[in-house]
Formats: sequence, structure tokens, C-alpha cells
Amino acid sequence: MLDNDGLDPLDTRIITVFTEQPGIGVLGASRTLGVARGTVQARLDRLERRGVLTSFAPHVEPSAMGYPVTAFCTLEIRQSRGHDPVVAHLRRIPEVLEAHTITGQGDLMIRVVAQDNAHLQHVIDRVVAVDQVERAATVIALATQIPYRTLPLVQLAAPAQAGPGDGKDPAQEGGSAQPP
Repeated sequence: MLDNDGLDPLDTRIITVFTEQPGIGVLGASRTLGVARGTVQARLDRLERRGVLTSFAPHVEPSAMGYPVTAFCTLEIRQSRGHDPVVAHLRRIPEVLEAHTITGQGDLMIRVVAQDNAHLQHVIDRVVAVDQVERAATVIALATQIPYRTLPLVQLAAPAQAGPGDGKDPAQEGGSAQPP
């Protein structure tokens, strides 16, 4: 096993397989990794409970759905009522993909997508249409050089990789010893 902050080599291998082959399924992963299906499922369940895995949803590419423009907006908000009303407002705008509280010049950083520059202007108009937003600064992304990724971080977080089954008894891993 491992502490609550790290990943062991089998966890890393499981995450790698599902990242590289999202449709593989538990049975396919168990065959690829050479471990029992119950072990893979138990590990996935544990990683999900710990918050390491947050979703098994498909990754959607906005540009393939007609939203090729990506922009980042820094919002300065009136501090009297906090971030909550602004965040609630932003949640109602489908083109707002992310919002983060930040340090520095602004208070919130959001990532938005749009169909074109005219649509981007419309999205920004909707973003700032709440009284608490005092100022917005927007930059348009010209190209994505490194798309959102976590696999290199997962691989860095785990100790040196071990063999196919890591030499561990699947029953001791919280999984079953049933064949895949």
C-alpha cells in the first residue's frame, strides 16, 4: 500500500492505461496489466474515493464542436459580496469552461470558448453583466502548445515502476483473486 499522498507503481500503471486507452474497460486493463480484474476495480474505486480520479467522462474537444476560439479572462471583482455571486453567474454561461481564484492583478481567471471573435465578444459581455465584475482583461489563445494533461505528473508522483503484477497478492490489494 501507500500513504494518502502518493501513488504506487500499480496505481500509476492503471492510470496510464486508462489515460492512453480510455475505452479499455476494467477487464481489458486487467489483461493488459496482468493483474486480476478485481484488483483493477478496487484500485480504481480507491483512487476515486481519494479524489485522485475525478471523472471517467469522455474528454470533449470544443473546437470539434464549433468553438475554435479559446480565451483567458482575468476578472477583477468587487470584494463586498465575495466571489460566490460571480461564480454562480459564470456557471450559467456554457462557454465558461473553468474559473479559478487567483493572486495578482485580478481575482478570478476564467477560460472561455467561442465560435468566432464576434461570439467571444458576446460571451465576454455576458461574463461582465454582473454588478460585482468591475473589470475584465481578455487574451485570446492563438495555439495550444501543451494541452491539459496530468499523466506526466502521475508518473512523477509514483516510485520506480515494478513488474506486471508488482509481486503483490490481489486479495491483499482490496481486490478479488478471480481470473480476469
